Amino acid sequence: MERSAHIERKTKETDIALKLLLDTTQSGNIDTGIGFFNHMLTLFAAFGRMSIELYAKGDLDVDAHHTIEDTGICLGKAFQKALGDKQGIMRFGQAIVPMDEACSSVIVDISGRGYFVYKGEKLTGLIHTYSEELTLEFFKAFALNAQITLHIQQLYGDNRHHIHESIFKAAGLALYRAYAIGNSSIIPSTKGVL
Repeated sequence: MERSAHIERKTKETDIALKLLLDTTQSGNIDTGIGFFNHMLTLFAAFGRMSIELYAKGDLDVDAHHTIEDTGICLGKAFQKALGDKQGIMRFGQAIVPMDEACSSVIVDISGRGYFVYKGEKLTGLIHTYSEELTLEFFKAFALNAQITLHIQQLYGDNRHHIHESIFKAAGLALYRAYAIGNSSIIPSTKGVL
């Protein structure tokens, strides 16, 4: 059965249309108006075995914050919707991914409770015009709206691009390992619901 969702969100700051398909190696099309973020989302989708069709128009004349946070909100809502009742999912996923000299660890629990933790070097600089702190805003919005627990630990690295790339790749892979269907048809919770 196809696990997919479509979300649209329009505010005074952003206008977003998103279609998410899980369990696929099909590439999608991502256009947020923010080149570096498009690149990171493409990596996130590829390693998460997701197709993301995303068009986001935001108030980039102000800055990229609203566009990136609202993309996280929409993608999180779509992910939560696409999972349905979560029957048979593995629930937990972990990945440690290097990108040259940089390395990051991501742990996911599809728990039904949104929670986000980041440990590691402060992400406060710029990559071209991209504010590094927006990576954390994206993942926080995604985790809370997907109703998952997401722990990211940036272990080490020097190159700023590589650091973010290792985070997004690890997040996609950990997420895939958590939402993948296992050998069981049960809901993986002693409560019987996630």
